[in-house]
Amino acid sequence: AIDVLLSAAYVGSTIFTMGNGGSAATASHFACDLAKGAIVPGGPRFRVIALTDNVPLITAWSNDVAYENIFAEQLSNLMGRGDVVVAFSGSGNSPNVLRAIALAREQGGITIGFSGFDGGQLSRVVDVPVVVLCHCMEQIEDVHLVLCHLMTTVLRQRLQRIEPPLSLSIYYPTSLEVFVPGTDSV
Repeated sequence: AIDVLLSAAYVGSTIFTMGNGGSAATASHFACDLAKGAIVPGGPRFRVIALTDNVPLITAWSNDVAYENIFAEQLSNLMGRGDVVVAFSGSGNSPNVLRAIALAREQGGITIGFSGFDGGQLSRVVDVPVVVLCHCMEQIEDVHLVLCHLMTTVLRQRLQRIEPPLSLSIYYPTSLEVFVPGTDSV
């Protein structure tokens, strides 16, 4: 996931983030971190848009078409080939997220999906799945945000061309397994 995001910064691709509920907050937060927290003097900047942040547009699409289309319709207006879509869905089964991922793939986008539980459908349809094997939504959302902060730190360090003291590995195309204390999952 880090390599995909770093490549997007260097080639000027746009990164779109999305999610529902607490995952919408994570999507918005991650977009902020990429746009501000990951920049370094003289380095490329991240072109990033949180599809969760335009409330009038979200409610218009939801009211006039269907809630399942709130992200896909925005991507139809904005997305180009090679752009990156980062989806957050605790269950991995949010219909509006899955519809947007399908559109992104049809349009030649690169997709990253953060999910929990068993990964849901999202983990099977994205290019880079990140699955938190846990059955507690709050803990899944917490780990997603921690991973976003770690990734932002690593991205900033890689843009500065320093060897990060932090080791974070997300292997493509397999899932990242995260142990969450208090669960039986690894």
